[in-house]
Amino acid sequence: MEEGKPSRWQRLQKLSFNRKELTRRMRRAEGVTVRHARKFIFHRLDNVREVRRHIIMWVMAVGILIGASGLQLMWYQHNYQTVAAAPDGTYAEAVIGPLNTLNPLFASNSAEESASQLLFSRLMSYDKTGHLSNDLASDVTVDGSGKVYKVVIRSDARWSDGIKLTAKDVVFTIGLLQNSAVHSTITGWNNVSVTEVNDTTILFTLPAIYAAFEHALTFPILPEHILSGVAPNALRENAFSTNPVGSGPFKLRFIQDTDTAGGHRIIHMERNTNYYKGASVLERFQLQVYSTNDEILKALKSGEVNAASDLTATDVAQINQSHYVVRNSPIQSGVYALLNTTSSMLKDKAIRQALQVGTDTAAIRKQLTPGTPALDLPFTSGQLTGDVPKAPAYDATAAAKILDAAGWILDGTVRKKDGVALKLSVVTTKDNDYERVLETLAGQWRTLGITVNTLVVDPADTSQGFVQNILQPRNFDVLLYQLTIGADPDVYAYWHSSQIGVQGLNFSNYANAISDDALASARSRLEPELRNNKYLTFAREWLADVPAIGLYQSTTHYVYSTSVSPYQDTNVLVSPVDRYADILYWSAGTNLVFKTP
Repeated sequence: MEEGKPSRWQRLQKLSFNRKELTRRMRRAEGVTVRHARKFIFHRLDNVREVRRHIIMWVMAVGILIGASGLQLMWYQHNYQTVAAAPDGTYAEAVIGPLNTLNPLFASNSAEESASQLLFSRLMSYDKTGHLSNDLASDVTVDGSGKVYKVVIRSDARWSDGIKLTAKDVVFTIGLLQNSAVHSTITGWNNVSVTEVNDTTILFTLPAIYAAFEHALTFPILPEHILSGVAPNALRENAFSTNPVGSGPFKLRFIQDTDTAGGHRIIHMERNTNYYKGASVLERFQLQVYSTNDEILKALKSGEVNAASDLTATDVAQINQSHYVVRNSPIQSGVYALLNTTSSMLKDKAIRQALQVGTDTAAIRKQLTPGTPALDLPFTSGQLTGDVPKAPAYDATAAAKILDAAGWILDGTVRKKDGVALKLSVVTTKDNDYERVLETLAGQWRTLGITVNTLVVDPADTSQGFVQNILQPRNFDVLLYQLTIGADPDVYAYWHSSQIGVQGLNFSNYANAISDDALASARSRLEPELRNNKYLTFAREWLADVPAIGLYQSTTHYVYSTSVSPYQDTNVLVSPVDRYADILYWSAGTNLVFKTP
């Protein structure tokens, strides 16, 4: 530092704050600011007013240009882009349980059958048109005798663990179905001989011609390499029932028990990359199992699931259709008033005929979902062709005359004959739709002077013993019940007299020699036209004898969120689980993609 000169710090110490000088300078700055504002802003507003029309036109031109650009962009997207299913989504579907096993040989309810369809493959399956088509099988032929079927399976089929699926697995599965110690819910294989020709070929030899045999090839295939060492009577309790290996479009990840007491379980599945038909669009599928329909409705409302099956017409009426789509699809089943032809009252054919004419099935269908198909015959619509007979039209007056002619005369409001009142016991199972139908049906019959006692039984309640106390002993006059008809019109099991008895399914105890012959002949001939004529003969006898009254064709109600894409509404379903026929293309969510030129 130079001597004699003050330091910079010393100079700063000599600075002082002059308030008057600062005020003077601030006033000067204020004056300059005001003069500039007047000169460059306020004085030029008049110029702005003069050119405002030009400004407005310029702004409008810019807006039009922006709008045109937006429209051009939208047009471009519309013409060159489209909405497509988003890959790798998760689909959560609610079904009614319980789910006690994932072994498909023991599937006995909607949840277990749904899991079976997703996890396991079959030789044949129903496609989205409702027709039987090859699945695991690549070719099916029958020899000249009509009794030997050769089935060739795909060579590219593998189990979800990567092991090759062969004819040995098919033969092994048939062996389990034929073993009485297994107690499978799939029956009817005891008299069929099955032979493994090579890794991809199996021969099925029948004791007699059975026209509907190919429809029996829809059973699930189990892995021999995993289950061959398991005793047949221990198969149900084996770990395979909770950790299966299948060959279907999905494979199991894990089972989640969210509410043990309430029965809520979630079956977590993921796409099976070894599936021979290719990988599904969905990466994961959750089958959420509930014990009641009310729980399913709550799950839909809360968004816990994005789709649901197994709902009734009463249930879907509660669905918020601004968030969910309700799809009603007919299935190959029918709901009937099954008349016990051997009961004390209904052994009188005249009473059965009066009930037939005095039942307004159109009024019954009004209690259900709009569009519920009518059902006159023991077949669903379209299964017969040609001169198909029809049930008599509803006519309460004609019904009353039939009863009068048979000696059942009105005594006040009740019909009697020889002092005995005309009484009927009508039974159905616990179901919102069935209970509404039962109430309507009973009301119609009561107006004819018939005393009707109704009973609703819960099949899930073992104390009520529906099968043991109602079905097997035929402990009813009328049973309101659904019969599963299937894709083939073979209804032998429900109406042939050989099926009367504790173990049979002829719940009406119906016996007619002409009907028996027609049913037996139809299933033993392969010619479609001849089979059709046999079934027409049976249908005419059935309508005349009135062992049952067709009320309506069954439908399945499916509810799904607008954010997912399930099966198409044009799909034809044989049973509710056939909704999975096009499962590979289901999706959750959408993306914009460019169209292919």
